[in-house]
Amino acid sequence: MPVTKSVRRLTAYTPGEQPKAKDVVKLNTNENPYPPSPQCAKVLADFDLDRLRRYPDPEFSALREAIAKMVHVKAANIFIGNGSDEILALSAKAFVENDEVIGSLDPSYSLYKTLAAIRDVEWRGFDDLCEVKGEKAKKLSLFLLTNPNAPTGVLKPCAEVAAFAKRFKGILIVDEAYADFARENCMSLAADEKNKNVIVMRTFSKSFSLAGLRVGYCVGPKPLIDALYKVKDSYNVDAIAQAVALAAVKDAKWMRANVKKVVATRRRFVAELEKRGWDVLPSESNFVFARPAHAKASEIFERLRGRHIYVRYFSGPKTVDRLRVTIGTDGQMATLLAALDEFDK
Repeated sequence: MPVTKSVRRLTAYTPGEQPKAKDVVKLNTNENPYPPSPQCAKVLADFDLDRLRRYPDPEFSALREAIAKMVHVKAANIFIGNGSDEILALSAKAFVENDEVIGSLDPSYSLYKTLAAIRDVEWRGFDDLCEVKGEKAKKLSLFLLTNPNAPTGVLKPCAEVAAFAKRFKGILIVDEAYADFARENCMSLAADEKNKNVIVMRTFSKSFSLAGLRVGYCVGPKPLIDALYKVKDSYNVDAIAQAVALAAVKDAKWMRANVKKVVATRRRFVAELEKRGWDVLPSESNFVFARPAHAKASEIFERLRGRHIYVRYFSGPKTVDRLRVTIGTDGQMATLLAALDEFDK
């Protein structure tokens, strides 16, 4: 059976490197350096294996109710995905016709462009939201806005996003993977029933320290949420994942305490980089995007990797001069800074 033309042309999304060795400083995939709530471990320890004989709840009833209470919306306005990446893929199916266009900022999460290629539709990148108008916005039916952005970490104020949503004719998904680390978010836009075209998406991977679980959710108008239910797999989130995510939501104070530690470390780390002459974009996420002072980003990346310190380097024309560094523990950041100081000697 031949592979389709769109897949043959496709450049696959490249995830961050996952080194097998344990004695590494891993700051390349925006994982939380702190463990999830102990209640998650309790759920796993007490999980009734007999539940695995049966299919999981296809409507995620308990988890949706808990998230609805946490973000102050109705459960009917929530969809749960196998990671937020699945929600993005389903949105590309549900909200984009074959002759329409998916848009995003550029640079942004590189999966967006891949999803458009998988759907065999055009992807269109923009430097800023003010450019999304006129001929450039023609046939643009879905706009994916990571906020705070990745890989830059820069936050667009909710007022600016709201103004864009009001004038944009298509569906706007505000991808808030890093929102818990930011000073504000756009959940109010999804909760406002007057907004018919806004979905706000969150993940358990970052602030909740559950990247290995693969659970995400989104909030939006019921017609859009119902459309996602129509195109999802029958049982897309397994029973264990639903149970662990529920425990995490019920102990959200644990997550918030971890977020405070990450934000405090981020502030100190940025100050240290700037002391060394690095140019650091203003980050509202759990990573920073910074230009080295005395060497090329690619050179620093390779030298750090040689010391088993992993950061992220993107070779694209708009990102080639910077490194994305996940915020780890204070000890991990100190190890990284010590290595940089040795490179400058």
